[in-house]
Amino acid sequence: MLPAYPFAAPPAAGETLAVSPGILWLRMPLPFALNHINLWLLADGDAWVIVDTGFALDAVKDCWQQILARLAPELPSPRISRIIVTHFHPDHLGLAAWLQSMTGAPLCMTAGEYLTAHAVWHEVAGHGNQPMLRQFRAHGLDEERCAALARRSGAYNRGVPAIPTDYQRLFAGDELRIGGARWQVRVGYGHSPEHAALYSPDLGVLISGDMLLPKISTNISVFAVTPKADSLADYLASIDRYRELPRDTLVLPSHGLPFHGIEGRVQALHAHHEERLALLAANCSTPRSAAELLMTLFPRDLDTHQTMFAMGEAIAHLNRLERSGRLLRVEDKTSGLIRFVRADAAQAPPMVGDAR
Repeated sequence: MLPAYPFAAPPAAGETLAVSPGILWLRMPLPFALNHINLWLLADGDAWVIVDTGFALDAVKDCWQQILARLAPELPSPRISRIIVTHFHPDHLGLAAWLQSMTGAPLCMTAGEYLTAHAVWHEVAGHGNQPMLRQFRAHGLDEERCAALARRSGAYNRGVPAIPTDYQRLFAGDELRIGGARWQVRVGYGHSPEHAALYSPDLGVLISGDMLLPKISTNISVFAVTPKADSLADYLASIDRYRELPRDTLVLPSHGLPFHGIEGRVQALHAHHEERLALLAANCSTPRSAAELLMTLFPRDLDTHQTMFAMGEAIAHLNRLERSGRLLRVEDKTSGLIRFVRADAAQAPPMVGDAR
């Protein structure tokens, strides 16, 4: 079943749109090819809960100031009872500290996301630009593109200028009470370490964050700190668990339009990734690196930001193929270069006259 879209268009920047009783939809700009993010406000009695905060841009701050002023026109600012952030990426966490400074509201995140944010921000414990560049070089990325990525050093900190120094930890299975409605914390993996989606059985609404998007596929990457992670398997197992939700659940994604049709969307994502896996396997009859396969997966020009995500995604798919036995990893002991080859090609007996 194809997704059905109950709302034809998003709210304008600085505006809100009610999508369910007590839920307001906000859309904020992003400085990337993916040029927007959806944020949410949940009515909580005489207060509001913010879900995700936007990238640290002056334009996004202006939008927030307009919206907050309209929520409580008679007060300096409305009462915000909680700031919930689904995961550590800058379009979600970026303005949490700024909003906290204005409202005094506590930040709520899973431990995996909160601690990863600090590790990335401080570039420690295998996180940051230099470990990423070492990983990409090992997977064959050329020096010109590595140099362009090196010039992006500090990009995360520009999107997240500050991170709150304390937080309230969310656990998988937690049940939050917001405005009298129950909201279950559903943790997913593969896109980020411990992504928190929120499902309300009372309202029939899933705030899916980046785990389930209506048209584009979520970026699934392998990071330098976990170089052999099977992130794609983790992601697919996570979205499979959404299939248990009622068919008429309204999904509120971080990008794109709200939609109905979880089952069809999960099926489509499985099919999409299987097609990508088959395409990569077909192109590995001889050893190939992730960088050599970028044009196979992404047959278009990629800017530097897109190259970073494309490399992570290529490695994730190659790791899945290796883990499932369809590819073998071949590492050059001298250069450290990592390539992958089809298992049947690597193990085929030599032909007559073959000098191998």
